[in-house]
Amino acid sequence: MSKRNSIYADPEDAAELFRAAVGPLRELPPQEPPPRRAPPPLRAHMAAAAEAAVMRELLDGTFAAATIEVGEELLHLKDGHSPRLLKRLRRGEFSVQDEIDLHHLRVVEAAELLATFLADSHRAGYRCVKIIHGKGLRSGQRGPVLKALTAHALRRRADVIAFASARANQGGSGATLVLLSAR
Repeated sequence: MSKRNSIYADPEDAAELFRAAVGPLRELPPQEPPPRRAPPPLRAHMAAAAEAAVMRELLDGTFAAATIEVGEELLHLKDGHSPRLLKRLRRGEFSVQDEIDLHHLRVVEAAELLATFLADSHRAGYRCVKIIHGKGLRSGQRGPVLKALTAHALRRRADVIAFASARANQGGSGATLVLLSAR
């Protein structure tokens, strides 16, 4: 390009032309960037789907208390966790932050109430809760139905680290202490 064809051939001329067109400049004071909005709270979509699947399974009648072995004492620890946690839970070393009583409920009602209670407890950040299900002394040959339901539901939940029958002064084998994972 020749100088004759372009008014911008010389960068100094272009800068002078710009300053003449714009006029005098004033420097703006430095500004803080606008505050960032807090990100939305994280939601575990897969955990919610798994919880819904367990609820559907319990409510559609596929749960049969007679098919689940439930001894006098309930005891369970998820893989990958220290056996000390279960030992401490059995000794009653964790403070119970909330409890629910399932006595005299039908299986469907108890399953719904239990799922809601555990989800709410986990969302609230509770680490240890108690479920009172009774010993099933009046269940006859069916065995302890609510106790079996509780054991089955707790084993299926991702947010349950461990559970054990309560100490005698907390309900004995008629109640279960549950250790929940942190949110």
